[in-house]
Amino acid sequence: MQPEPEDPHAATLRRLVLAHAPLVRWLRAARDHGPLGGCIGAGAVRSLVWNHLHGYPAGSHAPADIDFVYHDPTDLSPEHEARVANRLRTAAPDAPWEVVNQARVHLWHRDSADLAPLPATSLAAGIATWPETATCVAVRLTRDGGVDVIAPHGLADLFGLVLRPSPAADRQAYTSRLATKRHTDIWPRLIVIPS
Repeated sequence: MQPEPEDPHAATLRRLVLAHAPLVRWLRAARDHGPLGGCIGAGAVRSLVWNHLHGYPAGSHAPADIDFVYHDPTDLSPEHEARVANRLRTAAPDAPWEVVNQARVHLWHRDSADLAPLPATSLAAGIATWPETATCVAVRLTRDGGVDVIAPHGLADLFGLVLRPSPAADRQAYTSRLATKRHTDIWPRLIVIPS
């Protein structure tokens, strides 16, 4: 059986990541001080790509936090997340770290109907549940300095400037996010798909 072809946008994403010195520094801290396989995703990656596609400097319109996610079903305690966050803050204090063990999201997250999601069986499964397909992307730095890309819904929406709910998104929460995040004020070329 032949391996699946790589998403054509992955090489561009890798180049953008490696050209962004602060992100590389944070990815190095994540690789060296976070749990094995952890990555940075969501707004940090989305903003990097959308800034590039709009011709903005890489550091403009930075997200409010740097989402570091990992998947460890062996320790579902909030204390474990706090220890990981402390290590990352020590290693890279300039990053506003937001740390989440995707294996424990079902213990605290509720949708607009007050229902918990199913437990994520992997890091990619957890990332796949994030609100928008363009945000369901994460990256990690490999030991040899390469960049792994995790994009359970692909990269077409991210690079196509399409903002749509992910298949697992809470539609009411997605609509609320559209109103509060006001992404089109920052990136006016976005194509917004309503829920």
